Amino acid sequence: MFDERVWSSEGETTESAETALKTKTIGDVDLSVIQRRPVAKFLLAFLVGFVFFLVPVPWDGQVTVPFDIVVSWITESFPSAAGVYALALIIAGGILTTLAELDKRGLVSMGDAVADRLALSYWETSIPFWFFRVVGAALAPVLFLDVGPAWLVGPATGGLVWGTLILSVAVIIPIGAVFINLFVELGGLEFVGTLSRPIMRPLFKIPGRAALDSVASWVGSYSVGLYVTRNVFDRGEYSKRDVFVICTCFATVSIGFVGVVASTLDLLDLFPVIFLAYLVCIAISAFILVRIPPLSNVPDAYIATPNPETPFHGSPGDYVRFGLSEAVEKAEEGGSIVGALVRGFVDGLKLAVLILGTILSIGLAAVVIAENTPVFDIISTPLVPIIDLLGIPDADLVAPATIIGITEMFIPALLVTEAAAKARFFIAVLSISQLIFFSAVGPMMMDMFSDIPIRFRDLVTLFVMRTIILVPLVAAITHLVAALGLL
Repeated sequence: MFDERVWSSEGETTESAETALKTKTIGDVDLSVIQRRPVAKFLLAFLVGFVFFLVPVPWDGQVTVPFDIVVSWITESFPSAAGVYALALIIAGGILTTLAELDKRGLVSMGDAVADRLALSYWETSIPFWFFRVVGAALAPVLFLDVGPAWLVGPATGGLVWGTLILSVAVIIPIGAVFINLFVELGGLEFVGTLSRPIMRPLFKIPGRAALDSVASWVGSYSVGLYVTRNVFDRGEYSKRDVFVICTCFATVSIGFVGVVASTLDLLDLFPVIFLAYLVCIAISAFILVRIPPLSNVPDAYIATPNPETPFHGSPGDYVRFGLSEAVEKAEEGGSIVGALVRGFVDGLKLAVLILGTILSIGLAAVVIAENTPVFDIISTPLVPIIDLLGIPDADLVAPATIIGITEMFIPALLVTEAAAKARFFIAVLSISQLIFFSAVGPMMMDMFSDIPIRFRDLVTLFVMRTIILVPLVAAITHLVAALGLL
C-alpha cells in the first residue's frame, strides 16, 4: 500500500488548501464512467504527446526525440527566418510592455477596446522588467545584424546568446506548448500526476502533477517545463511554494543538452553514467533544499481559486484506476484536440514575446561579464584547495568552472576540455545539476513568476546552496565511477 503524506504550511497567512481535504481511498472516490469519446480524446492526446516528446528515433547519426528533431530542423534549416521571427517577438515584447505600463500609469490612454484587443494587462510588469524588455528590444537588432564591438557580438558572447539561446527558446516554447497543452487540457496531467503522488509529495513536498513539469524539461527544455508550471499555477493547481520548488529544483536541462556536454568533454561513451548521476544529484539536492530556507519559507498561497490534489491512499492498482478516472473526467470537460493545439500555440507565442527580451538583456550581461572580466577567477580562488582536497585533479581549472555556470550552463564544459578525465566528469555532472543560470532560465523564472515573486537574490542564494551540496556529492560519484574502472 502507498500512503501519501499530506504536507501543510506552518506559520503562513494562507494555509495549504490540501490541509482541509480528507485523505481518500478508492472506495471514497466517485470514479468516472468510462465513455468512448472522452477516453479516445485522452488516449489520442496522451499518445501524440508521448510520441512527440518521449519516443527515441534515429536522426543524423544519433538517437533523439521528434521534438528535438523539429526544433533543430527549423533553427538549422531556416536560420535567417528564425532570426527575423525572434527579432519580431522581442521588439513586440518591448513595445507591448511599454504601452501597457504607460497606460497603467495614466501617461497615455489606449481606450478599453484597444487595451482588450492588445491584452495590455498581460504585458504589465515591474519597472525593472520593463527596463529589461526594452533593453532587449534595443539589443536584438544589434545581435541580429551582427554589428558592434567584438566583446558584445562575438561568438562567445552575443553570438552564443543569440544563436544558441534566443533562437532555440523562441522556437521551443510555441512548439512545445502545442503538444504539452494536450497533456494539460485533456487528462495527461491528471494521469501522470496521480501516478507520481507517492514519490513527489513525500520526497519533495510538491504535488504529483509536478512530475509532468520535470518530464517536459528532461525531454524537451526547461522553457517547456516552465510553460507547464505557469499554466498549472494560473489554474490554481499549484501554490506559490509549489512553483518556487518546481522552478528552482526541477526546471532541468534536457537529455539532449546532457549529450552535448558529454560530447564536448569527450565523455559521450559515459553518457548513461552521466545522466544517471545527474538524476541522483537532482533528487538529493531537491530533497534537502525543499526543507530549508528560502524554499521552506515561501508562502503556501494561490493566485487563483485553489484546486489542489486530493490526498489519496491505496494500492498501485488503485492509483492507476484513480488516475485514469481523473484523466477521463478532465478530457470530458476539455475542448477538442485541435482547440487545445491552437490554444497551446497562442499561449506559447505570447509567453515567448513576454520573456525573450529579458533573457537577452540579462543573459548577454552575464555572459559578457564571464567572458571579459576576471570576476569568476577571483571569486573561485578559495575553492582551489577545496577541490584539491576532494581529490579532483586540475583544481585550478575546475574551481572557476564550478561557479561560472551561474552565467551560462555550457561555459564550465568549455573551461575544462583539456583537463584530466576525472575533472571533466566532475564538471559534466556538476554543471548540468546546478540548474540556475542567468543567460536564460534565471531571467525566465523572474519574469514569468514575478507575482510570486522569484527574485535575483533568491536565485543566487539557491545556486550557492546547490553548489555546496553538489560539490562533495559529485566528487564522491566521480571517485566511485573511477573505482569501477570507467574513468
